[in-house]
Amino acid sequence: MASFKADRLAEDIRHELSAIMRDLKDPRIQGKMLSIVKVDLSNDLSHAKIYISDMKGIDSAKEAVKGLESASGFIRRELLGILRIRKCPELKFIPDDSIEHSAYISKIIESIE
Repeated sequence: MASFKADRLAEDIRHELSAIMRDLKDPRIQGKMLSIVKVDLSNDLSHAKIYISDMKGIDSAKEAVKGLESASGFIRRELLGILRIRKCPELKFIPDDSIEHSAYISKIIESIE
């Protein structure tokens, strides 16, 4: 069971990371419709799994994850400065296809109506 502090920090990381991602200059990230679906933070606050989804599909999300992994040092440094935490968790980016899947389900529901 996750603690209140871990949940609050995970939400803060999600919010600040979305702002940091807009400023990144990597062509694998820039100009994409990326969304942070979920942030799972370990109970000891040392590891964070960040699920990234893209409107264009899972392949585009995988490419964006490669760009985010290469910029993870910069992202961690920025999070340390913004959140004012003692130690920034190690970030692991995971591609996710939930936005594409929900758009597919929405299209099916509209076709039924």
